[in-house]
Amino acid sequence: MVTIADPMTDLFLLLRLVVAVVLSGLIGWERELRGRGAGLRTQMLVGGSAALFVILAEALVLGFAGDAPGIRFDVVGVLGAVVSGVAFLGAGAIFSSERRQRRGLTTAASMLATAAVGVACGLTHYVLAAGATAIFLVVLRVLGRLKAEVLADDEED
Repeated sequence: MVTIADPMTDLFLLLRLVVAVVLSGLIGWERELRGRGAGLRTQMLVGGSAALFVILAEALVLGFAGDAPGIRFDVVGVLGAVVSGVAFLGAGAIFSSERRQRRGLTTAASMLATAAVGVACGLTHYVLAAGATAIFLVVLRVLGRLKAEVLADDEED
């Protein structure tokens, strides 16, 4: 039997999604500023989708756990499905590069990181999600600049 969800509950669930999209947008903005693939909109969609899948999985478990004793819910399987979907997108980012060089790996990794932030938000681990976002931005921004400087120094030698 399908029941109508409580609108107040949905508002709290929507908060999880909004936080995921905002934090994912920070990663996407960094990619956008650097002119890399999978920019603002893509990262926001990846993080938001990951959060929504977790939220919906939780809603299914809570909504049907007592009514369907013979049905097994595999919540961890939802995480596996999210990772598989993002891996598919990441593979597309890597293989769509025009040259036969190692390109798109950081873009693919950033999408995986964004999905993880979305999952954390979906599970209401906002501090963890914000901290992870900050760490990922340091990796993308600071280490990216450091790498560029080191490579520039090597070319001068």
